[in-house]
Amino acid sequence: MYPQLFTFQVPDFLSNLFNSQEITVYTYAVCIVLGTVIASLYTKWRAKKDLGIIELSNSFFYIIFIAGFIGGKLFYYLEKPIYYIKNPYLLLDNFSGGFVFYGSFITIIPFVIWYLKKYRIPILPMLDILAITTLIVHSIGRIGCFNAGCCYGKPTNSSFGMVFPTTNNIAVYPTQLYEASILILIAVVLLIIKKHQQFKGQIFLLYISFYAISRAILELFRGDKRGYIIDNYLSHSQFIAVLILITALFFYKKLKSKNKLILK
Repeated sequence: MYPQLFTFQVPDFLSNLFNSQEITVYTYAVCIVLGTVIASLYTKWRAKKDLGIIELSNSFFYIIFIAGFIGGKLFYYLEKPIYYIKNPYLLLDNFSGGFVFYGSFITIIPFVIWYLKKYRIPILPMLDILAITTLIVHSIGRIGCFNAGCCYGKPTNSSFGMVFPTTNNIAVYPTQLYEASILILIAVVLLIIKKHQQFKGQIFLLYISFYAISRAILELFRGDKRGYIIDNYLSHSQFIAVLILITALFFYKKLKSKNKLILK
């Protein structure tokens, strides 16, 4: 793993501005930027091809980024609320610490739907596009997690174990790579299903269903310290995954039945 990609010297006239003689570029940040760029290009391409949208406004992506940032940090704080109540100054340290994917996801969805309604963009077809978009960002982001040494798994004696900087020389499951692989697999499966798509919104609902199931299983191997709904049995992410899966199955059945009525 390579937490720091490279470091470069800052010219003298900029050193005072940055208050440093050198700047370090972190692999995690590069992965997030790379994933965002690729995902944005994919979204614009599919929006033009599938929906006839010549140019999807950049404001759409700004809203997603801001909502995702706020939601990801908020849910991160809620994992250890007492800790942050006792140390409120840490709430202002927005660019350190982690993010919670489901926090970003849950926050982004209502803002996306609001934006699509406002600009009269078909909601379900766009959500189908955003399913693959999210998988692109998420999978590359997890590779960033691996390099940063966060989101690792429980201790293991198997040959799959790896030692991370914060695991005290103890081998753990590289769950970041497991999740990245699963996300790529889900993307491939969804792209295959898309060729035989039965109704609008199917790809998006299958995405959140597949991910909810895989995330609930992956949580069994996660070993980093996070919050639990039921100590050592049901994590926050597992609880959210169950709720999302139930919701997705409900709407899947509803939209599929509605599509059958239309075809009749």
